[in-house]
Amino acid sequence: MSVKFPQECKMYPPIQPFNVGHLEVSSVHKIYFEQCGNKSGLPIVFVHGGPGGGFSPLDRRYFDPAAYHIILFDQRGAGKSTPAFSLEENDTWSLVADMEKLRVHLEADRWILFGGSWGSTLSLAYAEKHIDRVVAMILRGIFTIRDEEIQFFCQRGTSYIFPDLWEKFVAPIPENEHDDLVSAYYKRLTGSDEAERLRCAKAWCSWEMATIQLKVNPANLLIAENDTSALAFARIECHYFINKGFMEPNQLIDNAYIIRNAKIPVTIVHGRYDVVCPAKTAWDLYKQLPDAEFFFVDDAGHSAKETGITKKLVEASDKYKTLALKSVSSKKTPPRRVTCV
Repeated sequence: MSVKFPQECKMYPPIQPFNVGHLEVSSVHKIYFEQCGNKSGLPIVFVHGGPGGGFSPLDRRYFDPAAYHIILFDQRGAGKSTPAFSLEENDTWSLVADMEKLRVHLEADRWILFGGSWGSTLSLAYAEKHIDRVVAMILRGIFTIRDEEIQFFCQRGTSYIFPDLWEKFVAPIPENEHDDLVSAYYKRLTGSDEAERLRCAKAWCSWEMATIQLKVNPANLLIAENDTSALAFARIECHYFINKGFMEPNQLIDNAYIIRNAKIPVTIVHGRYDVVCPAKTAWDLYKQLPDAEFFFVDDAGHSAKETGITKKLVEASDKYKTLALKSVSSKKTPPRRVTCV
């Protein structure tokens, strides 16, 4: 699949990894990883969304390869990790442990966390458990997997904005189960009927891919056409939704004080018209991290492919590339700023 970013986004040119591999993280799972850029540079890890989304070669391009040791990995069951779309031993805290195993394996003392959507969720979870290993955080499309966020996207909220697409989303589910669509989908995505499982996976995936940008981008919909990608995305995401992220309600927001007290520099970028992860969540997080840089992008939805969001993410990575690992001890914090762009 070929997805192009607008020229004005000014991402870095395409690069190839200097190392790829699989890391065995349990008796069941091996996660795929890549290393790009400067092995001696400041480590930065790309934490993909979904969950179940995987990363693409385009995700290498937010970072200056001369300055950064760029690390990308596919989470359990996603992308090139094996086994594909497996739900066994697949939970938030296993993924956090995987990140720590990968950091040690790649000999990165500390790293910058760069996560969008579910990637912001996992980055927050990792930071709140391993704050001493975090240099800075760049977070986009904030998602904390609270019930109100899941309900807005999967039950009542986004449906009012995209009623035509919503009808396609609910079509595989009998009307008498429409009051709890996450449960209805989960039953089918984990059922024994392979045809129904794939049909529901494609419907789930198409709904999200159609709504992630301010305007429907046909290129996004191609993801749902690939059986393996659709099954990974839908099954794993629904698995996490029905299990409430394997966290206590509001856990990531409540525990954000750990990041604040450690004075970790944070940049938050969020589309004003994000209907997948509503802007309220980003604002709730920002209130707990008032020293963070905060950007509302006024002409964007959820996707990192939207010009304004891409621009801010690249700017943030360029800003933090000037950090040396020794600067962590200085505890410098960016000035408080809220910007709409």
